[in-house]
Amino acid sequence: MGDLTIVRSVADLRTQITAWRKQGKTIAFVPTMGALHEGHLSLIKLGHERADKVCVSLFVNPKQFGPNEDFEVYPRDEQADIGQLEGVGTNLLYAPDVTEIYPDGHTTSLTVGPIADILEGECRPGFFTGVATVVSKLLLQVLPDIAIFGEKDFQQLQVIRKVVKDMDIPVDIVGGPTVRERDGLALSSRNAYLSDEERAVASKLHHTLQGIAKAVTENQNIDTLLSVAVEELKASGFGDVDYLAVRDATTLQAVTDLNKPNRVLVAATLGKTRLIDNIAI
Repeated sequence: MGDLTIVRSVADLRTQITAWRKQGKTIAFVPTMGALHEGHLSLIKLGHERADKVCVSLFVNPKQFGPNEDFEVYPRDEQADIGQLEGVGTNLLYAPDVTEIYPDGHTTSLTVGPIADILEGECRPGFFTGVATVVSKLLLQVLPDIAIFGEKDFQQLQVIRKVVKDMDIPVDIVGGPTVRERDGLALSSRNAYLSDEERAVASKLHHTLQGIAKAVTENQNIDTLLSVAVEELKASGFGDVDYLAVRDATTLQAVTDLNKPNRVLVAATLGKTRLIDNIAI
């Protein structure tokens, strides 16, 4: 499906992007942290539909992991990722080292405000500062026409849209639909951490969201729905439920109008694995 070019420096990245620009090519960009699965590949396929060339980045960003999170053990297999990228016709892989993204003396970081301080941001202080900083750097390094992010990380998608708007970064942000297993579990690199027993329980997360979304459209009381659903998740084998919330799909603040686009979002721990998911109402 074509040759994959691999670059590891900003200079080499820009040389290739500049050459494509001179040829009048449009560019789609898909940032990843590797451990690629069908969810990532669906975003790359969407990129091919929307642009002439697709650039994928592979960078495990240390600044979005907290002190007790899984940065050191986060799954990494660059050769396997390269094979998958070649299989879907990716044109360019940007796989920088940490020192290329954060050279000695790098001290600037980007804070986003209220949309980044709630839900994931409240549970993982500093997470969205790390995301906003690295994504803004990557977007400015690649300067694509569009950048594609998965809706599974819905709050992240909305945070990035806010960053791009506020910082006048000239790129269109596109959300790609969540890809799921047959039983509804959203594909995630962290699913590899689940034991067989935990995997059998994990689909309960999606089914819970579906039930809440349906009940909300039937005008059932949201607070009651959520409290009952949390207890049901714990009874089925989940541990901590960091949040289970119905929010405005744009601002992620409390719902004020059920006729506007809204979203159900959840983060819960199953064994040692923290899973997140969301669906539209």
